[in-house]
Amino acid sequence: MTWNPDQYHKFQAQRSAPFDDLLKLVDLGCGTGELTRRLADSLPESLVLGLDSSPQMLAQAEAVKRPGLTFELGDQAGLSGEWDLIFSNAALQWSENHEQLIGHLHARLAKGGQIAVQVPSNHNHSSHRLIIETAQEESFRAILGGFVRYSPVLSLSDYAQLLFDLGAEDIIVFEKVYAHILENSDAVVEWVSGTALVPYFERLGEHKTAFLDVLRDKFRAAMPGQPVFYPFKRTLFSARKPR
Repeated sequence: MTWNPDQYHKFQAQRSAPFDDLLKLVDLGCGTGELTRRLADSLPESLVLGLDSSPQMLAQAEAVKRPGLTFELGDQAGLSGEWDLIFSNAALQWSENHEQLIGHLHARLAKGGQIAVQVPSNHNHSSHRLIIETAQEESFRAILGGFVRYSPVLSLSDYAQLLFDLGAEDIIVFEKVYAHILENSDAVVEWVSGTALVPYFERLGEHKTAFLDVLRDKFRAAMPGQPVFYPFKRTLFSARKPR
């Protein structure tokens, strides 16, 4: 997918809050690199590799590289090697089949290693349901080739059971609602334009503006008034591989 770092950064402060919560789970998708730099700085003398599948994001991440912190183009589902910590903040939702993915990542942990993950779990909110509804309208279905993206994120109990079945220890799984106050419903459209709408934009081509116009009308009806309260659910989990 083609990512726009500037669009993604429009809500950088709000997107950073779950990272702070995830970092607290760590015993002391890299995106544009700033948060990965913070992770590396929290782990003195560590060697940290940031993976991202977007060349645009990696180009911006070059600005925060330093000794011990490198970035590579790659897919978390293809991670190789052995790691003491696998830390994934708002990235795993772009990979399918989480049962297989979590098993693969757990296998990449060294003995005693830890996995810490944060994924958006807001797919039942009206903002996400209206995206799918609009994509399925006759006027856009043909343009998109029938494409609709459903979230692969599992339930809390599914992640907990999966980690247990893998033999993990110190399992922590919880969901948190981050309370965002946005100017109006158009700001919510701006929010999802930096994330959930990205795979639609690359398929819509010249019809992107028309799609956004329809979406803005629907968002205004669903979330009237100013400001707009935008509750955003995120799933966080952590576990350790036995020594």
